[in-house]
Amino acid sequence: MRFLLFLFSGIFLGLYISWPGILISKNWQCFIDIIQKSAEDKISIKAALEVSPRYLINSKKKNMTSKIRVVADACFR
Repeated sequence: MRFLLFLFSGIFLGLYISWPGILISKNWQCFIDIIQKSAEDKISIKAALEVSPRYLINSKKKNMTSKIRVVADACFR
């Protein structure tokens, strides 16, 4: 039981340190809007500016976690 408490608190603390705005509902709306617009091929300027050049150079390694990281960086930081 103590192990699960430490595990979940560590995950939550790690996410909060990485993305301090993860607890704000306005930022979640931004996240949902970018996901919906990307499905319609209308990507926002904010999301486009958050993409690092290294991500574009290594474009062969686009998996789901790296896509979520880019969108989360755009909204939660």
